[in-house]
Amino acid sequence: MPFDLSEWLNLALRWLHLTAGIAWIGSSFYFIALDNHLRPPANGDASGESWSVHGGGFYHKQKYMVAPAAMPDELHWSKWEAYTTWLSGFSLLVLVYFIGAKSFLIDPAKAALTPVEASAIGLGAIAAGWLFYDLLCRSPLGRSDRTVGIIWFVFLVVAAAGLNSLFNARGAYLLVGAMVGSVMVANVFFVIIPNQKKAVAQLIAGEVPDPALGQAGKQRSLHNNYMTLPVLFIMISHHYPMTYGADRPWLVLALLSAMGVAIRHVFNLRHRGKDPGWTILTACILAVLAVSYVSQEKAGASVGSGGKVTYAEVAPIFAKHCAACHSTHPTNPTFASPPLGVVLDSYAHDSALAPKIKTMAVDSEAMPLGNTTGMTKAERAKLGDWIAQGAPQ
Repeated sequence: MPFDLSEWLNLALRWLHLTAGIAWIGSSFYFIALDNHLRPPANGDASGESWSVHGGGFYHKQKYMVAPAAMPDELHWSKWEAYTTWLSGFSLLVLVYFIGAKSFLIDPAKAALTPVEASAIGLGAIAAGWLFYDLLCRSPLGRSDRTVGIIWFVFLVVAAAGLNSLFNARGAYLLVGAMVGSVMVANVFFVIIPNQKKAVAQLIAGEVPDPALGQAGKQRSLHNNYMTLPVLFIMISHHYPMTYGADRPWLVLALLSAMGVAIRHVFNLRHRGKDPGWTILTACILAVLAVSYVSQEKAGASVGSGGKVTYAEVAPIFAKHCAACHSTHPTNPTFASPPLGVVLDSYAHDSALAPKIKTMAVDSEAMPLGNTTGMTKAERAKLGDWIAQGAPQ
C-alpha cells in the first residue's frame, strides 16, 4: 500500500485537535464550575473558597478576585490548550475544506466559486465574526452578558444562513464552527491572557491591579463556556447528515446550538445551587423542535413516482455519482481509498447499504460531496423508489 501523506496528516491533526480540545474544554468547565462553587472564605483575604474531594485526597481552592497580596513563586497559565486546539483545528480547515474545497465546501448549484474564492470568503467570515463580537463586547451593550448572548446568537444564525446560500451545508456548518471557535481562542489570546499579564505586572510593581482587567477576562471566559457545546455539536455534525441535510440547515443548527447553550446553563445553575427546572424544559423543547422539524420535512417530501424500479435502472446512477469515490480504487484524486471503507460498485454492496444511501443521498442530499457530479432530484427520487421497494435486483 503506498504511503498517503495527506491521510496520515489528517489523522494526526484530528487526534491533536481532539486531545487539545479535551484539555481546553475540561479546563473551561472546571474553572467555571469552581467559580460557581465558591463560598465566602472562613478567614483570610480571598474573595471565595471551595473544598472538594477527588482521587483520594482533599483540595482547598481559594480565589482572589483582583490579585493576592503578593505574587506566588509559581503561577500556572491556562492558554496553550486553547492555542493548540485552534492551531490544529485551523490546519484541518485548510487541509480539508480549503485545499479540498471542490469536494467539501463548494456547491456549484449555489455559487460558481473557485477554491481560492471559497477560501477567501471562509477566512473573511471568521475575521468578521471576531470583529463583530469584540466590538459588541466593548460597546455599551457589552455590559449585559444576556444582551451580548442574544445579539451574538442572532448574528451567527444570519451568518449560517448566508454561508449556506454560498456553500454546501456541511461546509457552511464547519465554517460557523470555525467562526465560534476562533472567537473563543481570540478571547484567550487578545483579552484574558493579556489582562492577566497586566495584573501580574502591576502586582510586581507594587501597584493594586485594576479590577476591570479581571472582570473583562471573567466575562470572556463565561462567554467561552456557553459557546463550547454548540462548537462540539458542529465538530460531530458531519457524521449526521439529517442535521445539515435539512432544507433549512441553518435553522436546525440554531435550534440544536440553542439547546447546547441551555444545557450548559443547566450545569452552571446546578453548580450555583439553583433550580435548573425551567432551563431543562427549554432544552427539551428545543430538542423536540429540531427533531420534529427534520422529521416533518422528510415526511412531507415527495420521494418519487412510486413506479417499479429495478437495479438495472439505478446501477448507472451509482456508476456516475458514487463509484468515483466509493470503489476499491477511487478515481477521485481526493481519496486514495474508499471513504469509511464504503464500496458502491455492485448489487451486493449497493443493496446492503441501501438504508445508509437513503439517508445520505436521498433524504439529506449530502452525497455526492458538494454534488460535484450534478446528481439530479429525479435521480435521487429513483434511488428512493428503488430502496423503498426493498432494493430489488
